[in-house]
Amino acid sequence: MRAARWIIQLLILAIGTLATPVLAQVVGLTSEERTTGRASAAMDQEKPRSPDWHYGGFIDLGYSLNFNFPENHVFRTRGTTPRVNELDLNMGGIYVRKDATDQSRWGMELLGHGGQDAKDFGFGVNLPKVQGADALRHFGRANVSYLAPVGNGLVLQAGLFNSFIGNDSLYAKDNFNYTRSWVADYSPYLMFGANAQYAFNEKWSGAVFIINEYFHLQNTNSVPSYGVHVAYKPSASWTIKETIYYGPDQSDTSLRYWRSFSDSLLEWKVNDDLTLLGEYQVGTQEMAAPGNPRVFYMGAAVPMRWHIGGPWSVALRPEVYWDRSGLMTGSEQLIKSVTATAEYKVPYKWTNMRARLEYRYDESTGSGGGFFRRNEIAPGVIGLAPAQQMLIVGLIWTLDSP
Repeated sequence: MRAARWIIQLLILAIGTLATPVLAQVVGLTSEERTTGRASAAMDQEKPRSPDWHYGGFIDLGYSLNFNFPENHVFRTRGTTPRVNELDLNMGGIYVRKDATDQSRWGMELLGHGGQDAKDFGFGVNLPKVQGADALRHFGRANVSYLAPVGNGLVLQAGLFNSFIGNDSLYAKDNFNYTRSWVADYSPYLMFGANAQYAFNEKWSGAVFIINEYFHLQNTNSVPSYGVHVAYKPSASWTIKETIYYGPDQSDTSLRYWRSFSDSLLEWKVNDDLTLLGEYQVGTQEMAAPGNPRVFYMGAAVPMRWHIGGPWSVALRPEVYWDRSGLMTGSEQLIKSVTATAEYKVPYKWTNMRARLEYRYDESTGSGGGFFRRNEIAPGVIGLAPAQQMLIVGLIWTLDSP
C-alpha cells in the first residue's frame, strides 16, 4: 500500500509541473478524432459514434508435444505455456472496458483471467511476491483513465494496465505466434501504477509512467520505478518505439543498485498482409551482494506475419536470449530459438475461432542451460538436454463486442 500511495503522489507532482503535455499517447481516439477534436458540436452529432462500452471473453486451449518427453511435463524456465505433453487450458478470460472520449472523459478496464499462463507471468525468479499474489495474478487489467481536455488530449491512467515494454501480449490470441518469445516472458506483460499519455501529432506520441516494480507481482521494496515511452511514425508503413525503465528491484534501494533497461521496437507494415517486426532488449544492474557483481542480459526477436489469403496466415519468429549471469531465467545460458506458425481463422459476427499449428525449436548453451528430458538422472532429478523440438496445437475462441 505504501508503494501505491507513493505512485499516486508522485504522478500528481509530475503532472502539476508540466507546462505542456509531455510524452503521452491518446487512448481510444483515432488520428482523425485527435486532429479534429475542436470541431463543432453540430458536426460531432452528424458523425456516427462507436459505442463507449466494450465487453467480451476468450478461451485458449493448447497441446504442446515435446519430443524430449520430460516426465515432469514442464517447459523449463518458462512463465507462459509452461506445460507440455498434455492438453491444457492455457488461458481463459472475460473483460469489460469503457473508452475515454471527448463526450465521456472517464474510462475503465477490468479483465479477469485464469489458466496455466496466469500462474507465473508476473513474478521474478526467486524474488518475494506481493501479499495476495495468488489472487492478484487472476487480473489481466484493472484501471481507470481520464481524458483531460489539454491540447490533443492528455490521458491519465492508474491501476493495472498493459505494459509499455515489449511487443508480445500475455494472451496468445493477440500475437503472431501461439507461444511467446523469450524476451516477452522475461519482460513485464502488465504494469501496476500510473501513467500519462499524449499524442503530439500524427508522427510523435509517448508516455511517462510510475510503477511499483519491474514485475508487478514481486515485492522486493516499497520504492517506485520510473519509465518513459516514445513512439515515432515517419510514414504509414514504419513505426519506431523506445521504452526506458529505471528502478530498484532489490531489497537495497540505493541508486547504484537500480536496474537500467531498454526496449527498442521497429515495425514495418509492407502492405495490408505482410508485417515485419524487430525487437531488441538490454538490461543491467549492479547486485547488492558480496563483490557487487554487475549482471547483464539481452535478447532480440524478429517476428513476421503473412496473411496468405482468406482464413490462412503464417508467422515466423527467430530469436536469441542471453542471460549472462542467470538473473532472469535463474540459469546462466544463451538461448536460440525459432518458431513457425500456421493459422486458420473462422470469423462469425462478434466471434473468431483460430486454429494454430506451430513448430518450435529451442537450443540452450551455458553452465545452467538445457531443457527437461525423459528419465531421472537421480531420484527426483530430471535430466537436461541441450535442445528441444515441439509441435503445438492451439485452439482459441474469442468474443468481442463492437
